[in-house]
Amino acid sequence: MKLTFYGGATHVTGANYLLEAGGLRILVDCGMIQGSRYSDEMNAEPLGYDAASVDYLFVTHSHVDHIGRIPKLYREGFRGVIYASEPTAAITAVALPDTLDKIVSEAKACDCAPLYDRNDMEGALALMRGVPYRQRLRLSHAVTVEGHDSGHVLGSTAWEFTIEDQGVRRRIVFPGDIGNPPSTLLQDIDYVRGVDYMLVESAYGSRIHEARSERRQMLLDVIRETYDRKGVLMIPSFAVERTQELMLELDTLFEAGDLPKMPVFVDSPLAIDITKVYGRFSSYFNAEAREILKDNRGIFQFPWLTFTPSVPESKHINDVPAPKIVVAGSGMSQGGRILHHESRYLPDNRNTILFIGYQVEGSLGRRIRDGAKDVTIFGNHIPVRCHMRTIGAYSAHADQNGLIEYIRQANQGDSLKKCFVVQGEEDAAQTLADRARQELKVDAVVPRLGESFEL
Repeated sequence: MKLTFYGGATHVTGANYLLEAGGLRILVDCGMIQGSRYSDEMNAEPLGYDAASVDYLFVTHSHVDHIGRIPKLYREGFRGVIYASEPTAAITAVALPDTLDKIVSEAKACDCAPLYDRNDMEGALALMRGVPYRQRLRLSHAVTVEGHDSGHVLGSTAWEFTIEDQGVRRRIVFPGDIGNPPSTLLQDIDYVRGVDYMLVESAYGSRIHEARSERRQMLLDVIRETYDRKGVLMIPSFAVERTQELMLELDTLFEAGDLPKMPVFVDSPLAIDITKVYGRFSSYFNAEAREILKDNRGIFQFPWLTFTPSVPESKHINDVPAPKIVVAGSGMSQGGRILHHESRYLPDNRNTILFIGYQVEGSLGRRIRDGAKDVTIFGNHIPVRCHMRTIGAYSAHADQNGLIEYIRQANQGDSLKKCFVVQGEEDAAQTLADRARQELKVDAVVPRLGESFEL
């Protein structure tokens, strides 16, 4: 076996891993690089391998940093089969057109060629196959694969490959992003145990989240403080999972009478469309969420919630007096309608911006979260005078303790020969690798971009 890191090495985004085993060339994820001012140039570079020679692509989940370059892979010659969980395949079919629209718009703005076009996207989507968890697929006489729930977002999958050659059996797992249980919506992580090799993300490899028991109270406090100031609560939120879980949380709080009655707007066409997809896959929810779904109002509905898919509806939010809550994409303030709300509401100290998801280095969200006194939005200088809050426990990513537990489970019986720490900034990845070596006695390494390992 040979494993090469074409993305996701010492970087949170751009996951892209090539496994050569049993006579096959298998790619896991083909994501967009995000955050850096050089991201566009990096995404435009050739993928680094012969796309036409790749037999299979396995997708761990539907976030753009894991799927965003799949049409580019098709453009460069890939014609193999793409496997994903059933929800991931359905969400990808909604998310990729949204990504394409942004790519085309940005290309027109700079008078340059887009990364890919609609034919590439449609060609790639036609190759995608949705499969349920734990269905074993035989890719060749030597290679089988099985998907497990990684608990990150709806449909997120840890792909476990088993390679048998000349009587020797090896297992390697690619979990993509690892969840932060217990989730309001999702089932618990389906740990993969006793493997020989693994990859592990490290977005929060150097950080510990607040206790899950505290997060609801923290959210209540932020909302009540903003309400008392008659302000606007802005929540930049990812269209996949963060928005849906937040709506379920707010639904529960309003239903219990814990929150003052105030309008809540979901101002993200993509999140609205993906929420419809969520409704089709309630069997993947946990038991508590399924019980709420039985309510005839549905899981993503409560009396003060308004979806604003159209531009006129979005603009009307400005006419609604505060206090109010606005949930909008993108989750790292790198585009989308949240920018319009930030440009309008960041300068007012009655307002609050609340971060509930990871903010990659270089993103606008990261600069605001780190205390920038002013930012530039749409070419305009915007002072940041509003209150800033962060609740890490609402992240869909495991913290350092959760990641160590995932490695511990994978190392059952001291089976691990090597653990590759990826999808984190270099300091976070190294911190997690150090702890895994010291505490679990695991050979944990932080690979470099383009580095290969013979397994």
